[in-house]
Amino acid sequence: MQACVAVKYSMADYWNIAPGMENALKECFSRDAEADVTLEFSIPEKDFNNAGKGSSEVKNLLKRLGVDSEVLRRIAVASYEAEINVAAHSHGGEMTSLIYDDMIHIKFIDEGPGIADIAQAMVPGYSTADDLVREFGFGAGLGLPNIQKNSDALHISSAAGESTLLEFLVFFAQ
Repeated sequence: MQACVAVKYSMADYWNIAPGMENALKECFSRDAEADVTLEFSIPEKDFNNAGKGSSEVKNLLKRLGVDSEVLRRIAVASYEAEINVAAHSHGGEMTSLIYDDMIHIKFIDEGPGIADIAQAMVPGYSTADDLVREFGFGAGLGLPNIQKNSDALHISSAAGESTLLEFLVFFAQ
């Protein structure tokens, strides 16, 4: 698998690149390197007892690899929020973490039902969570904004009735 491979979809795309990270992202897209470590996790629908385990394993591995604690915190927040979103809002999906010597690229692909309006979903406080999700204490509408805040680059590709791809990158050195 190649680092930072851009995937083209006919669905709506949303990109956010943190200020000052444009050159790092361009360099990332131009290189042809395989990940040093790849971790994959399944995320079942509405399984809040296990949602977050993939993020926890990634965090523990990065901690053992000596990633800076502030960078580690950002990765843990973004990946946990995305993993919970897949469990809460989709029919289940997959988390793939691609770890390189200088960054992590985490992808979440779910099995639908998609995001009808990505721009609206990015508004803090906006949520489509059902009653069950809210009973478990989730659904405050802060997941996507928190992922954006804690990542160096965020890409979402989705449409109503389709699967969603959410991927983000965090560079270890700022």
